[in-house]
Amino acid sequence: MTNTFIIAEAGVNHNGSLVIAKRLIDIAKDVGVNAIKFQTFSANVSLSKNAQKAEYQKKITSENETQYEMAKRLELDEEEHCELINYCKDKKITFISSPFDIDSIELLYKLGLDIFKIPSGEIINLPYLRKLGTLNKNIILSTGMADLGEIEDALDVLIHNGTDKENITVLHCNTEYPTPFEDVNLKAMLTIKNAFGVKIGYSDHTLGIEIPIAAVALGAEVIEKHFTLDKNMEGPDHKASLEPDEFANMVKSIRNIEKSFGGGIKKPSASENKNIKIVRKSIVASKDIKKGEIFTEHNLGIKRPGYGISPMRWDEIIGKSAICDFNNDEMIKI
Repeated sequence: MTNTFIIAEAGVNHNGSLVIAKRLIDIAKDVGVNAIKFQTFSANVSLSKNAQKAEYQKKITSENETQYEMAKRLELDEEEHCELINYCKDKKITFISSPFDIDSIELLYKLGLDIFKIPSGEIINLPYLRKLGTLNKNIILSTGMADLGEIEDALDVLIHNGTDKENITVLHCNTEYPTPFEDVNLKAMLTIKNAFGVKIGYSDHTLGIEIPIAAVALGAEVIEKHFTLDKNMEGPDHKASLEPDEFANMVKSIRNIEKSFGGGIKKPSASENKNIKIVRKSIVASKDIKKGEIFTEHNLGIKRPGYGISPMRWDEIIGKSAICDFNNDEMIKI
């Protein structure tokens, strides 16, 4: 099985600092993820000046700051993007970003990105989807807040405008930060796969690491999870992010699960072959048996080890004559 493509979602947890952003890249590389993802946006293009923050953002950031003001201080300009992209190349980790407007799509295309991540909020943005579809790049589509019909519409736009269906991965997602476990609805990921025949994955906003691990067990090919240097840092997404040790544990668990999938053929594994003769049983004499005596249910038994005749041949052995004397517990031969 192909390894799960794990994305460490840095998002805006860099707090506008390239120093923090590079530290996040270092950690992402160290814990063994495939890619680190940031966000690309222009507050002037993406947000009206009076746009309200989400409830979770209000709880952990200044109430006096608008969403526009918050976004403005978290923007990364073109030069900063270039620096982070080159830093990722040096570290041999894939740089991904979510564009939040058409200008940002054009910037990322200009900078040579091969993978574009569509954030959940843009799944109903027709001009945006149409523009991105024309690029025929690898697309990861998040589906938080969307129903099946909206996912179908977005896929139709992307494919109709030139993106190969094989290049699209659809992520099941819930946009509440943090997502209550009872709202995850992880089986919806499989519904998406069955409905559209696309590659699937999961973008997680729950606390902890259990749900991404479960998603991999269900067949997710891509996992995305927020991470931070410290959950106590100031900013909208830190509280619902994993710290480095937690993220490392998630990655390790996912990689262990991948090893466990195997090829699907049910047969003894190499490690358990040595146990077959020890754990299985053989037909033995349950009392002393003389040569010529008839084998019956009263003078035969079934005991470990399994070096002798298999108990599956019980009916075949019953009624035969002993070819020699057998002591109690001795394996039967015919």
